[in-house]
Order: sequence, then C-alpha cells, then structure tokens
Amino acid sequence: MQKISVSKIRIISIAALSLLLLFVLLWLSGCSEASGALFAVVLPGMTAGKTVSGEPLTTALVEEYSPSLLQSEIDERITKIRPMSTPIDQISRYKGARKSGSMVVDYYSVDLRPTEAVITSSYVEPDESSVTSSHTRALLSPNNSDAFEVSDTIMVQGVKGYESDGTTQSKANLILYVVGKDVETGKVLVSAVNGKNIGGVANCVPTIYPGMRLMRMGRAATELDVQTAQFETLPIKEQNYCQIFKMQIEQSTFMKLANKEVEWDFSDQEEAAIYDMRLGMEKTFLFGIKQKIYDPVKKENVSLTGGIWWQAGKQFEYDADADWNHSTLVDMMQKCFTGNAGNKRKVLIAGSDLIGRLNKMEVYKTSSSDNTMVKWGLDFNELTSKFGKLYVLHSEVFDACMKSDCGLIFDPEYIQKWSHVPFASQMLDLKKAGIRNTDALVLTEASCMTLRYPNAHMRIVPNNA
Repeated sequence: MQKISVSKIRIISIAALSLLLLFVLLWLSGCSEASGALFAVVLPGMTAGKTVSGEPLTTALVEEYSPSLLQSEIDERITKIRPMSTPIDQISRYKGARKSGSMVVDYYSVDLRPTEAVITSSYVEPDESSVTSSHTRALLSPNNSDAFEVSDTIMVQGVKGYESDGTTQSKANLILYVVGKDVETGKVLVSAVNGKNIGGVANCVPTIYPGMRLMRMGRAATELDVQTAQFETLPIKEQNYCQIFKMQIEQSTFMKLANKEVEWDFSDQEEAAIYDMRLGMEKTFLFGIKQKIYDPVKKENVSLTGGIWWQAGKQFEYDADADWNHSTLVDMMQKCFTGNAGNKRKVLIAGSDLIGRLNKMEVYKTSSSDNTMVKWGLDFNELTSKFGKLYVLHSEVFDACMKSDCGLIFDPEYIQKWSHVPFASQMLDLKKAGIRNTDALVLTEASCMTLRYPNAHMRIVPNNA
C-alpha cells in the first residue's frame, strides 16, 4: 500500500476538525431558541449588521456599510461648536430640517387679513348750524381698505366715544360700524355707535385726525342676515435655491507623524473647519441673495440661496441720531407683535451698536431685561413687554456684515430649514488616487432657509440706512 505523508495527514485532520466544528455550530444554531438564543439567525428579507474582524473599525468602513450611522452624531457635534456665533444655524439644527427633493425649494406663504389701518386724511365734525342727519355717517380714508368690510366694527384709537346722552365723553374709545365700502377709491362709509350729539342730531361722527389708528373688531350682523362679506386668503408661492456649502481639510502623512509641541491633530482641524463653514453659512442664511450664476471656468451653474433678512415682511426704523428710550422700545415691540399671526415669544439677534442702545436704556416695569435663559444651546437675555417677550442675542455676523446698528426679530416657529443634502463628511483617498500623500476630509451640505408668515418677522434699521 502507498504510504500517506505526514503533511497529507495534517491536512485531512484539519479538514475533519473544520467539518466537526461546523456541525457543532449548526447544531447549536438549531437549539438557540430553546437555550436562550445563543446565536442570531438572519432570515431572508431581514438586514443583518456588519461584523468586522481582523482589522480596526474606521470611518471609511462605517461610511461603506452604514452611511447613516454617524449622521445624527455629526449634527449633534456641530451644534456644540461655538453655537453663540451662529444663532440662526444653531436654532435651525435644533428644530431639524425638512427634506427637499430638489435644489429649488417652492413653499407657500400666507398672512392673516390686516387688522388695522391708519387714517390718511382728516374727517372734521360739522358745526351745530350746519349739522344734518347725514353726519351720523362719515366717509373715511384708511391707508389699507383691505382691513375692513361691510358689517365690521372699528375702534378708533385716540378718539373717545360718548355716553348715551351724547354730550358726556366716555372712557371708552369711539366705535364705528361699517355701512359701505367704495372698492375703487378704498374709502369706507361708517356710522357711529357711541357718537356725539351735535345740534340735536344724535350719534354724529366726531373729528378724526390723520395718523389715528382704526382697529378692526368683530362683525355685527342683523337678525335677517344670511350672508356677509366674503373672506378669502390665498397662500402665495415663494421660491428659494439650496446652496451647496463645502469645506475640505487635508493633512499630510509626514505632518501626522511629526512630533508636536502641543496636541493638534486632524480632529482639531475638522472642528476649526466646521466653525468656519458654519460662520459662512450663517452670513448667507441671513443676507444671501437668491440667484443662479454661471461659472465660466467650471462651465456649470451655481445656485445661491436667499437670506431671511430680505424675506421678513416688516421693518422698524429708528432715529439714528437719538438714544433709545422707553417709547422707542414700546413702539418696536408693538409693531413686532401686532397685526400678524406670530407667537408672543420671538428672537431678536442684532449687531453690537443696537445691543448697546438696548443696554443703555432704563428698565421700566412695563419693559424689563433682567432675566436670562438658555434655549437651543444659546444664552439669551429676556426682554419683556405687555406685547410679548423677546429673546435677545448679540450676533457677530451683523458686525462682520457692516450692520452693527441693525437687528432682526424672527419667530422661531415659522423659520424653516430645507436640506437637499444633509450635513455629511466624506473621506477622500488622495493617496490611492495618486494625487497627494494626505488625509483629506470634505464637509458638504446643500440647504436653504425660508420664512413663513412674513409679517411675523421684522427688520430693525436706522433711518439713515
């Protein structure tokens, strides 16, 4: 008989042991249900985790086999990198972004019907010698006739009404009832509810001067009324472009291996790059101009996103040559919180000059700034008034963009971030590609911001801007 060599015997033995081990594993797998599930069984249609053995777990492997694993951690880490410098980007990341399937974002914006108007020309009450029953009505000229319809009631601020005798002035404001409306001229025909008795004619409309505010109140229908003036509000389609933000970090192999006097590695460079990238995005999200331009070198179109500064529907102008006082603050808060669908808590970010004006003001019972609070990872000062609360924060971006005397009040509930490509990092193998002997990382995000209810947001600018 032919003799079997020792090497062949070893090979046969190893093969036999391997088969035995495989049999034991299969047997244990079959018994796993009764023995407390010692092994996980992957069924068809189910996704199993990736097991890595014999090599270290790296970000490259994670990006290859589980690309979404680090996404939330990346975003969570971003919000911790110098958040006070980028409040708009910080708040939007805490709120979360809506997924956009395109680089072009179409959104609808809608505002409530106006609730007030201002008289543009005066109405003068008649003399006793010339009064007639027609003076129980008056034709008023508001600056915004869309605020009023037939059967609306109006409160005139700055004009007192009269008691039932028509001669004693009341503590209540003058109330008017809308009888008719001239669509072409925008003038409104009203009758007095608590008017003045002039020459024996009751309920005459008293004098109303230009600049006085007309505040729309509830409608008043008669018993036989079935219909009323129609009310329609339609959303207006707006559009913004997502902008591709990128940042690349590189470190040579020799730089990585070199001895350093202080600890400074690739992650430190990454943190600095993220901060620089966020700072640039903050400026764009605020003051960017929506446009598409053509790059003649790259022979491609470049999408630029529009900033929320230009999307705000209101603007408050203050006297740049005078210090702020209590009246200025109240006027600002009044315009900010009234006549829109916004909340009673909003955010004010401003440059250093405007923040300085606020700090130099005296504190009154009706408007105080003693409280501080932390929200969205940011430290705010609270500015409180009877109209609402403002969370105030200095923004260095306003200073950098030459707007240190300006500010923006926005309602955080109605600010929306859209993301076509969420913030992500990608390792580039430049060594393998034969380009450079470096470690390279590219940070990318394609996104934009939009404001809903434009009149819930307001720019603050000096009158000489």
